[in-house]
This record gives sequence, structure tokens and C-alpha cells, in this order.
Amino acid sequence: MFNALTMDDYPLTLTAVVERAQLFHDVDVVSRRPDGSLTRTTMAACVQQARRVATALAGLGVAAGDRVATLLWNQVEHLEIYLAVPAMGAVVHTLNPRLHADELAFIVADAGDSVIVVDESLLDVFEGFRHIHRFTHVVVVTHNDDAPQGMWDYRVLAERAEPMSWPVLDERSAAAMCYTSGTTGRPKGVVYSHRALVLHSLAAALPDALGVSARETLLPVVPMFHANAWGLPYASAMIGARLVLPGPLLDPHSILDLLVRERVTMTAGVPTVWMGMLAALDAEPQRWDLTCLDRLIVGGAAVSRALIEGYDQHGLRVIQAWGMTETAPLGTVSRLPVGLDEQGSDAQYEYRIRQGTPVPLVEIRAVDDDGRPIERDDSAMGELEIRGPWVASAYHNGRGSDSFTADGWFRTGDIVRIDEHGCIRICDRAKDLVKSGGEWISSVDLENRLMGHPAVAEAAVIAVPDERWGERPLAAVVIRDGMSVHPDELKQHLSAHYAKWQIPDRFEYLPEIPRTATGKFRKTELRQRFASQTT
Repeated sequence: MFNALTMDDYPLTLTAVVERAQLFHDVDVVSRRPDGSLTRTTMAACVQQARRVATALAGLGVAAGDRVATLLWNQVEHLEIYLAVPAMGAVVHTLNPRLHADELAFIVADAGDSVIVVDESLLDVFEGFRHIHRFTHVVVVTHNDDAPQGMWDYRVLAERAEPMSWPVLDERSAAAMCYTSGTTGRPKGVVYSHRALVLHSLAAALPDALGVSARETLLPVVPMFHANAWGLPYASAMIGARLVLPGPLLDPHSILDLLVRERVTMTAGVPTVWMGMLAALDAEPQRWDLTCLDRLIVGGAAVSRALIEGYDQHGLRVIQAWGMTETAPLGTVSRLPVGLDEQGSDAQYEYRIRQGTPVPLVEIRAVDDDGRPIERDDSAMGELEIRGPWVASAYHNGRGSDSFTADGWFRTGDIVRIDEHGCIRICDRAKDLVKSGGEWISSVDLENRLMGHPAVAEAAVIAVPDERWGERPLAAVVIRDGMSVHPDELKQHLSAHYAKWQIPDRFEYLPEIPRTATGKFRKTELRQRFASQTT
């Protein structure tokens, strides 16, 4: 028999990423403190600090498989924990400080966190849930004051420790953990293996994916507590990209200041961040020199054509990506195909507002209500299902088993169309589709068209009960400062693209759209507010 087993069975663990990162003595890691000041170190120095942090955590009793929680911003200490905890064989579990205390209490108890590392600026958040779950140790990243009594000082612990020699690990052992946003029930834990995150980092760095290279200066606005900052910290450590960590100051002017000062080439975040920044650019286009900025990676929600066009007018390129906590999170990227390079702008924009094609090693399909695969004709709609080496096959503690098919695919809950090239367009979340008179209406499509009106800053469309049609769409809109628009004008704006029955009957004007802790529209709150008001 021919012997194919001649290759080294090299383990795909994050230890290899950490070991490689220590080569980058001249690659900066810039970190902004809560007071706005900047600290500078290097990727190699972060690795050396991570070795000491790992020894210090081991001294506190952290062993293989133990969960170490973080309540931190995008800051250098968070990167050190990202490197140290998986490499020592434990599991880094990032916590979202924007969640309610009750939700955080549930998450840390469900995960079974043993030790937590907290930035001193977030101690008030920690106090909101610490009494519900007992941590064996609390470690505080201090900036001005000493650590509170009964807690450990992060820097002091690390300074006293000797660098750890990394243990040999199984590539299928747990490395990190995140929880879903819990918009449809209790948050569910997703546990990522070393193998999954290594492969995810390689895929993210590909030129036609996110394109992380050693020549990039990368500013992840997307939080490190949200789906591993889309894998960008690990991709940067693997490739040697310069990293700029913005801390908690995420207002448009603070982000623009960092982009200009640090000559950032690539940044990433959710659409709400970039809407605010676009408004600041439009207001003072000559103030900000962004000639170094090559691209903005946008994900977390559908991107409107108006947002893409707005940045194009400033010479800045928006690239849309799609993923979920369950996909670690990279699933698809909307890179303009070669065949559209010479096409007109309309054809290009119609492609760029799509969520893109699967990155290598990821497979997709969409199924109808009967579970049958839909045609890839860009017309049929079905629920997107996905599988791949960094896609979850189950949730922590066995919750949500109905989200996974018998043949190993994850049900995303997104309703999509797929074209012949495998490019998806998300039409809606399954729970957000409006079914009016037996016909489906996409709330996402309506929202994007509404946000294309010059007077509309934000729009969210929901289904409300209707005695005749079952459901009708209602649009909640936020008007730009100093502008006004009548509902009839918005209906006329939509009529160029939609039949009369697809257009919302009602428009509610709000000062802001309620959002989840990760920046997505909280449509459940809108439905609760307006559901009792039939059209």
C-alpha cells in the first residue's frame, strides 16, 4: 500500500503563533489608555510579557482547561492575555462590559470562569456581578492607582514571575471562548479550539479575505471582547502587522485622530462606528489626512450603498464581511470579482452591498422551509447554513442543539439569496422577515434603501400585526440633525425600487434606534413598543 503518512503531524496550536510573534522586535504595538495617552511596545515584547503573565496565572492556580475571563478594552494587556492564556493550555474568555450585570453574571457562571482580569476603568462594571459568581482571584490592570484590597495588580504579578516555557498542547483543545449576543434568549457559549483559530488566522490574512500583511498598520475598532476582534489580533501576531489598539475612546474624532496619527492602513468595525465617522469627515473633509488608509472592513450588520458611496467620495474603500460568533467569526468577504473591474459603478455597488463569497475552507448552502437546498439563481431565498474548520458544531453545555443539522451544518438564521458564483446577499434574519398577505418582505433591504435618503441617518424595519394582511412593515427612522422629511417623501423614495404592498404603511421618528451591546438594532424592543398598535 502506498504510504501517504510521510508528513510531520505538526500541531496547529496558537503556541506556534506566539512563538512566531516573538520574532517581530521592530513591529509596534500602540495602545491608548482610558485617559487618551498612548503607550508603545513591540510584538516581541508582548510575547515576553505573555510568558511572565502565564507563569503568574499558573501561580494563582490556573491549570489546563481553566477559563480566564477578561473585562478589558482593546489594549496591550488584552493582547498579552490573548497570547498567554491559550499557550499555557488555559482558555481565554472575553466578557462584553456593555452587557447588563445579570447577563454577565449568567455568562461567567455558565462558563465556569476561575480567574478574571479587569481594567481598573471597568471595576464598576465588575462590581455589578462579582457577588453572583465567585472568582478564585481577581487581577486588575491599573493605570494610576494601586489595585483594590483583595485583588492582584497585573503588572506587579508579571514583574515578579519568570517567563514560562510553553507546554505541548493538543490542537483540538480549547483555546478561547465567546458568548453569543443573546438577542433571542440566553447567550450561548462557543468554544474555539487551537486548530480552529490557527486556520482562521491563516484564512483572514489571505489577500482576497481581509488581507493582513506585514506592511499593514491595523486598527481594530471591533472590540477584542466581540468574536475575538474578528481574529485580527491573532492574524497580526502571526503575520507581523503593526497593531494600534484604541482602548475605550471610540467616538469618531478619537478614531480619526488615531487613524491619522499612526498612519493606519486598515481598520475594522461595525457600521454604526463608520456612520458616525463619515458624518465627521463630511463636516470637516480637510481636517483629516487619511491618505494612508487603504480599506475599512465592515461587518456585524448589512452595509448600505449610501455608506459605501459616502466613503468612496473621500477616496476610502469599504469592504463588507459577514460572520457570527459561531464562525469565529469570518465566513464571507465581499471582494469585487475580476469580471466587474471594468463594469460601471452601479454594477459594482450592487455587488459591494452583498455579503460576499465564502473564504477558503468554508462551505455554504441555503435551504427552504422544507429543508431542500435552494437554487443558486440569486432569486430563491432560504436559510443560510455553513460549515468549516472554524465553525461551531455545538454550544457549550449543550444549549441550542437545534441550531445544528444532523449532517453537521450550522443554521445561521439568516435568510439569503445565493448567485451562481456562491456570493450571498442577506435578505433578513429569519425572525425579522415580514410576511404580508403570504408574501415575504425583507426588512434589511428596506432599511438600506431608507438610509440611502439624504435626510435619514438610521432606519430599522419591523413587522407589526395587521388584521387584513397578518403583518405589515413599520419603519423606525432617525433623521439627520437639521433636516426633516415627511413619510410621503420616504414612500416616494422607496417606490422606485419596491411595489406598493412592500412599502411600510407607517413611519415612526425616533431620536435613536435601540441597540444591543454589540451595536446591532434591538428589534425586539421596537416590536414590544409598536406590536400592540395595529395598522
